[in-house]
Amino acid sequence: MHRFRSRRTAVVCAAAVVALTSLGASPGPGASPGSDPAAPDSAPLARFYGQHVRWGGCPDQPGAPAAMRCGTLTVPLDHADPAKGTIELALAKIPANGRKRLGSLLLNFGGPGAPGIEGLAADPTAFADLGESYDLVAFDPRGVGHSAPISCGGALDADHGAGDDDPAAQLAALRAVAERCAERSGPVLPYIGTDHAARDLDVMRQVLGDPKLNYLGFSYGTRLGAAYAALFPRRVGRMVLDGVDTLTEPLAQQALVSAQGQQQALENFLRWCTRQSGCALGSNTRSAKENLTDLVAHLDRHPLVGEDGSHFTGQDVVEAIGGALYSEKSWPGLAEGLAMVDREADATGLLQLGGPIGPPPPQVSPPPGATPVPADNMQAALIAVNCADDPDRGDAKAAPAVIEKEIDARAAEFRAASPLFGPHQLMTVLSCYGRPAGSDFLRGIDRPGAPPVLLVGTRGDPATPYRWTEETAARLGSAGVLDYKGDGHAAYIHSGCVRERVNAFLVEGELATGTRACPAGE
Repeated sequence: MHRFRSRRTAVVCAAAVVALTSLGASPGPGASPGSDPAAPDSAPLARFYGQHVRWGGCPDQPGAPAAMRCGTLTVPLDHADPAKGTIELALAKIPANGRKRLGSLLLNFGGPGAPGIEGLAADPTAFADLGESYDLVAFDPRGVGHSAPISCGGALDADHGAGDDDPAAQLAALRAVAERCAERSGPVLPYIGTDHAARDLDVMRQVLGDPKLNYLGFSYGTRLGAAYAALFPRRVGRMVLDGVDTLTEPLAQQALVSAQGQQQALENFLRWCTRQSGCALGSNTRSAKENLTDLVAHLDRHPLVGEDGSHFTGQDVVEAIGGALYSEKSWPGLAEGLAMVDREADATGLLQLGGPIGPPPPQVSPPPGATPVPADNMQAALIAVNCADDPDRGDAKAAPAVIEKEIDARAAEFRAASPLFGPHQLMTVLSCYGRPAGSDFLRGIDRPGAPPVLLVGTRGDPATPYRWTEETAARLGSAGVLDYKGDGHAAYIHSGCVRERVNAFLVEGELATGTRACPAGE
């Protein structure tokens, strides 16, 4: 039997993983959307806007391209009150290599919780065309990667409350996890929301020498870009938001919509699989759905056991499928992985698929001088940022019976959205239990007056449904929409048509108003 990576199965951990959750403070006085609260010449912030980055090597990024340079930037914990303290943000830059120089293009690859520097180091060639005109700049947002990383000290991986049917015990366990996160994360945790990160972006813009922010954000990065446009509308340059996040829906509703999107993406995959010779799930979509449901149920009852004693369950199959649906390029590997499980009781193929952004990178020993990042940082930041951004969640002091009743009331709705993904997504209702109230900043974004922004939405996106693109476009006001008719999450990496139009806007400023389309299957 092959050696399997162990996976979390506890209710507490399921809530943490699928949650779109976080901790945060509300914006300070005068920090409403569109108010440009932090000016480079304001006395309390002048020292941050006037600093210089010392670019050097990248000891924390083994294998980074030779041209990439790294540095740090100091920002206040709370831009509304810089006296509360400061943190260091990690930045990386690949200088422009062409004759036409347009300044810096800041990149955010999503999350929340995903380190930007690691993403740029892993595949700079994906943005080679843009790199001819722009310095490509990536950063680890506050609380993430090498920027004051937060941690829960292993609490998110522990089986707190697992198998306990007592709602009070499960909720007490969630509260204990939140307390451990607060203990291990340091002073940045109350200031980790997207509104705070957007203010960091403006300091980066000024320090990089750009009068306006040129920005390309994916998935969560679209939320961050929208927040910047709301805070600093007069400082927006050329901005592209791809795989557009919601600004208005609470976490529980986001989870329901995600279950619906995952189900649609799964059905698109199953239609494709059943047309291939040797699809292990069957020769038509209906039988494929039934066979997949049976496979998941069987592995939940009889998990595959690895050499190290770890278990691979039906829920691990669901997790692997959910990750593979992020890219149509993963479909052949997903079909093969499901066939290996079904025919050979071998989970290796599914494990190699990795998560939404592909297989995990090879484990490389950090070189001397590298700074370690907590192993649970990405997961801890995912929960923390999302909870900080959501004011519309349950009362943390509500009685366990009230919360249990809420979950029971929504169970049928989630299962109807997706028999496979719905039950897992339902646990998002518990994601932020025991954490401070979130900010209502994003809810207030309404036509801030920024220059035209290009939004890209994908019809078969399993994570950010196309309607969020339309809704955010309306919230931002002057925006062009690019409608990609294909599958996968974020279209720039999947579609030559999308890349061409995005590059034309970022490099030449070409942006058609209204909605334009790019076909699937290029």
